[in-house]
Amino acid sequence: MTPILYSFRRCPYAMRARLALIAADQRVHLREIALRDKPAAFLAASPKATVPVLVTDQGVIAESLQIMQWALAQNDPEGWLQMPPEAAAWIARCDGSFKAALDGVKYASRAPEALPAHRASAIAFLTDLNASLGLWLYGKPSLADAALLPFVRQYAMIDPDWFAAQNWPRLQEWLARFLASEAFARAMQKQPLWQPDAAPLAVP
Repeated sequence: MTPILYSFRRCPYAMRARLALIAADQRVHLREIALRDKPAAFLAASPKATVPVLVTDQGVIAESLQIMQWALAQNDPEGWLQMPPEAAAWIARCDGSFKAALDGVKYASRAPEALPAHRASAIAFLTDLNASLGLWLYGKPSLADAALLPFVRQYAMIDPDWFAAQNWPRLQEWLARFLASEAFARAMQKQPLWQPDAAPLAVP
């Protein structure tokens, strides 16, 4: 069977999975869903009811990083898996403290008293990332870049003028290069919401 990817276009976790599937040239049947109205087939496939979810012949993969690794294990023409061991620490920090800070800043009205701490945590991560970047994290595009960039993009979108004014030239150039890339354009193509009676939508 052709694998089925349940996705939500703007979700950074789903975005990183789509980027890896594109890099690996792995064809899937894309099912774009609305998180406020999750279809029964998705709920049956997803243990956590979160995107992304990839349904394959071998089973269900419900973690974005595992989907990335699965795709690149099938085909890795650009060598995205060729990363030093410390790449795992960057991804863990992104998915842990930075994601918490991102949510704390983006949804500041939920806990305004925590905003300064969340902002400081995010700034610390982004400052360290800026200091570690060249053109890419490790000289060429890798899984780590694709895993981090959707979240940095989301943070930058909270206040684009503020982000542009920060002294993060490498980070800003890295993000701009990503946003101008063909891979980003392909990953962010708008698709109709999936309906159970719809014809399969094969991508890429």
